[in-house]
Amino acid sequence: MIGSTTGSKPHVVIVGGGFGGLQAAKALADSDVSVTLVDRRNHHLFQPLLYQVATAALSPADIASPIRGLLHQQKNCRVVLGQATGVDLAKNELVFDEGAMPFDWLVLAAGARHSYFGNDHWEKFAPGLKSVEDATEIRRRILLAFENAEHEGDDASRKAALTFAIVGGGPTGVELAGAIKEIAAKTIPRDFRNIDTRTTRVLLFEASDRLLGAFDPKSSEQARKDLEQMGVEVRLNARITDIHEHSIEIGEETIQANNVFWAAGVQASRLTKTMEGVETDRAGRVIVEPDLSVPGHRNVFVVGDMAAAKSADTDKPVPGVAQGALQGGRHVGRIIAKELANPGVEIDRPGFVYKDKGSMATIGRARAVAEIGKRRMHGFIAWFLWCVIHVAFLVEFKNRAAVMLSWIWN
Repeated sequence: MIGSTTGSKPHVVIVGGGFGGLQAAKALADSDVSVTLVDRRNHHLFQPLLYQVATAALSPADIASPIRGLLHQQKNCRVVLGQATGVDLAKNELVFDEGAMPFDWLVLAAGARHSYFGNDHWEKFAPGLKSVEDATEIRRRILLAFENAEHEGDDASRKAALTFAIVGGGPTGVELAGAIKEIAAKTIPRDFRNIDTRTTRVLLFEASDRLLGAFDPKSSEQARKDLEQMGVEVRLNARITDIHEHSIEIGEETIQANNVFWAAGVQASRLTKTMEGVETDRAGRVIVEPDLSVPGHRNVFVVGDMAAAKSADTDKPVPGVAQGALQGGRHVGRIIAKELANPGVEIDRPGFVYKDKGSMATIGRARAVAEIGKRRMHGFIAWFLWCVIHVAFLVEFKNRAAVMLSWIWN
């Protein structure tokens, strides 16, 4: 057995140290239970700022915190570094290559991975942005692109080296496109002698008819206008047909671009496909009960990007954002805590109610769009609000201080 526990306390296993997993663990802090949090990485990552690591505005340490450090005061919780490969619902076991870990309760919060819509061979040409490793690879490619252009003698090759294509017009794509254009136009022009980095071409492709599809159309239009004012070429209704090492194809058009980055889609962790008899949607997310449990398995919950959940009050899908995972993790943690405190009692479980705290996306310095309730904002006010909220949600004080100092310096 992997990490088998001793004693007679119920064993709660949580897979994933992201927003959902951490909140589920913390909700059990006062329960008489043994909690094991399993993650294939030893750090919690603040993904909303990952694009700033990719564009060299922040360092990985600014947005990553050791999971053990975050939970070291919670005496009923231990952290296991490992890669779960499956879930055996019949045996109540989490499966690893090395063996299995038994559980009484299971919370799946392992997040999502890139989806290339059946074109997985594109990944080596167009990396996505879901991990520190992804961010550092994109940063390497961005900075190396300018270095290569500086020493390139052929005009066509130099132009291709200075062409960046971002696929996907959601928040990640919008933020990445704006940040790259700002680097080229404002941050590094004086650092090079043979090229004018201000001529860098940044293209943003979106398959639908507007950017930021989860936002109000007016906010989407404002984001498009801001990007175009910065010099980003926005292509709507643009479906990618192929990606190569030095080019991208959109229908019959081929664009020479040495730098292609993927922000177009995600799918749930592969763990969802290992649960026999469990229904999933096209993105691999488990279609859960109103309380976020797996149908037919009241002791197994799924939260965040792994769950196809609906808010109990509106019946609207819960968006795949940090707040959805955070609230979902807290919800299932409280359910487990309540049922552990009342053994043998049939408790009427509440449905998960998602509270929309608003949506926001930054486009550049003093440029952002934000929606909080019925209020829409853009420009400096939205950008300032974006900064304050993102700093506030960083899990450690030292991370908040480091990010604030980096932003002030920049």
